[in-house]
Amino acid sequence: MSQSIAPVLEEKQTDTSPTLTFEEYRVYQGDPDVQYELYKGKLIPMATATALHTSICEYLVYKLQRYLAEHNLDLVVKTSVGVRTEDATSCIPDVLVCTQSLWEQILAQPGSGIIDLGETPLLVVEVVSENRRADYMIKRAQYELANVPEYCIVDPKCGKQKIRILAFIEGEDGYTHTDFFPGEEIISVVFPDLVLSVDEILNPPLVEELVKAERVRLQESQQQAVMERQRADEERQRADEQRQRADEERQRADEERQLAQQQSQRAQEECQRADKLSARLRELGVDPDTVI
Repeated sequence: MSQSIAPVLEEKQTDTSPTLTFEEYRVYQGDPDVQYELYKGKLIPMATATALHTSICEYLVYKLQRYLAEHNLDLVVKTSVGVRTEDATSCIPDVLVCTQSLWEQILAQPGSGIIDLGETPLLVVEVVSENRRADYMIKRAQYELANVPEYCIVDPKCGKQKIRILAFIEGEDGYTHTDFFPGEEIISVVFPDLVLSVDEILNPPLVEELVKAERVRLQESQQQAVMERQRADEERQRADEQRQRADEERQRADEERQLAQQQSQRAQEECQRADKLSARLRELGVDPDTVI
């Protein structure tokens, strides 16, 4: 999560700020450059994320979007979208995945984009900042209370680097967590086919470079497709030429066969005429063998 400017409020602290209902929070117009979470009716302003925080979120969005597209899933990946966890509490996870139909419902709602009670996202991701207690304890309890199927905590802090996956496991009443460390690949419960490297998440490549590389691969694939089409056309042309030559040879063979048949027929006719002539000569008393 983005670091809170003020720590999460505790009951023992004296707080004179106004308390908002959820509906008031949904339409609240504060500083346009600051996002606010709501905790038990109190506004919690969020500080600007670090560059690493931003890069991690961008990378996760990039990888998740491509995973959903490759598997043809009717899901969307969003940032800066709230998740209401209690009557007057709403968190803003760094990344979330929800159904496309739920997102369309949110688009039609007035005020801030917030997933309301009973409208559960499939996955939420928080990148740990300075307020570690908020991510590991308070938000864990909130997302568990809201029945979010999977909560992913990305902790890039030097010396504590890990990714924690919290999910509902059959037979358990609450979240069960699994930690993944550098050198490993995370295993998602909601998306078991999703393969992500812990190292790449904690130290992500620039998404812009990934997009460029993807574009280069696409261009190379297109060029390869063009070359394969050209080769196929050339092979088809050669096959047509070979068929044409075969047809011509077959035609010549037919003509030669026809000519041979004609020559054989003429030879037979000549033999018949010779036989008739010989027979006539014999009728006339002339030996045909003596006739020159």
